[in-house]
Amino acid sequence: MSTFSTQTAANSSTSMAPTFLLAGMPGLSAAPSWWMIPLVSVYLLSSLGNGTILWIIALEPALHHPMYFFLFLLSVSDMGLVTALMPTLLGLAFADAYAVPAPACLLQMFFVHVFSVMESSVLLTMAIDRALAICRPLHYPALLTNGVVSKISLAIAFRCLGLHLPLPFLLAHMPYCHPQVLTHSYCLHPDVAHLACPGAWSPVYSFVVVLSVMGLDPLLIFFSYGLIGRVLRGVGSSEDRWKASQACAAHVSAVFLFYMPMILLALINHLKLPIPQHAHTLLSYVHFLLPPLINPIFYTVKMKEIRERILKRLQPRKVGFVR
Repeated sequence: MSTFSTQTAANSSTSMAPTFLLAGMPGLSAAPSWWMIPLVSVYLLSSLGNGTILWIIALEPALHHPMYFFLFLLSVSDMGLVTALMPTLLGLAFADAYAVPAPACLLQMFFVHVFSVMESSVLLTMAIDRALAICRPLHYPALLTNGVVSKISLAIAFRCLGLHLPLPFLLAHMPYCHPQVLTHSYCLHPDVAHLACPGAWSPVYSFVVVLSVMGLDPLLIFFSYGLIGRVLRGVGSSEDRWKASQACAAHVSAVFLFYMPMILLALINHLKLPIPQHAHTLLSYVHFLLPPLINPIFYTVKMKEIRERILKRLQPRKVGFVR
């Protein structure tokens, strides 16, 4: 790895690099073979959990409501995100493959950010859905009709693709004046754009994209829960408050798990705190890999309808005999 890194630094030019060099796992580069086990386990468990959520929502007509449809989209984004990350991670674990061809790197970058923006958009939509259900319960069915839900889904798709579709093409034709050495074990567009020559406008575009999603969405989610909290304070029955808080518990946990590592990384970088690279890498892995693994557990445990229908589907059917 060190020889390749030196050669890459020496041969950097003002054209698109044929390869990018991944950073690898800090402290595990000498023995990558064992950490493929937790990686494969995370992928299989994430696929199993999110696949179960998708399966039960698709099969149960009683779950064909906006709240569960948004949960369906959340599981799609979780499965897409963890699948997009795995090629380079497993390549490092199985084959010690640090060099990634530029087209493959840009393709991974595109899908990682599309599914990341999709997850953020769905979490925001779920927060608005909960706010409408609690603050306007009588108007909720009329506000979130099937037509409105379809339009929201199209808006999420347009937001994901519209923001990130130009990025791979811009970066593919960008002049590069720095060694093509990345700081993560996967390709991210701020990381790739940082390697471009001074004066290139792609880093500015990348910053605007990140700020428009990861900065705006948490604020709107916080505002939605502020409205929910104000309504719950006026509810006389403690039992009603408990039921409403339980309905939001899984979503609050998912929001905290997705945004908190990213916010911590932003604060560390902004304040220039002396945090070791291992901590940066760990927070990055938590941000991308933990939500797809934990979200299905949150929603299965906290949402009675999901849990009961999964158990019902898994129970063996009794076959009776007519005499």
